[in-house]
Amino acid sequence: MKCPSCGNEDDKVVDSRAVRDGRAVRRRRECIDCGERFTTYEALETRPVLVSKRGGHTVAYNRAKVITGVTKACEKRPVSLEEIEIIVDQVEHKLGASGRREVPSEIIGRYLMEELRSVDQVAYVRFASVYRSFQSVDEFFDLLNDMSAAEDSTKEDES
Repeated sequence: MKCPSCGNEDDKVVDSRAVRDGRAVRRRRECIDCGERFTTYEALETRPVLVSKRGGHTVAYNRAKVITGVTKACEKRPVSLEEIEIIVDQVEHKLGASGRREVPSEIIGRYLMEELRSVDQVAYVRFASVYRSFQSVDEFFDLLNDMSAAEDSTKEDES
């Protein structure tokens, strides 16, 4: 592995740990030449998932794009980047478990909404408004009423 600071290829691993539910390894490395420390990730290479978009075209799944979307929904909310990573990991696990090579973007959006709903309701509403392309305030009220009804039925079940 080339040092990002000096380009030397000699380094030593100073720490390794499993991440993403054991599906990847994070390694802290130290350059033998300049002493710079840097992090690398090692993950099993899987076949790429294709995402079929609403417009009919297909693109490769892009984890960074998904993280950006969830991060925007969680902006100024008490949701850490680590929690966002966990949400995306869980969605990716569901996608992998489905065994499908091509997944409609609506399914990815639905999975993300499910995960966000249990983490932060404001972020859930923000994400839903973009994902469902709300056109009016009434659509917000419908979503909030659905959330309230679901919460009321959960409280009744617990009683």
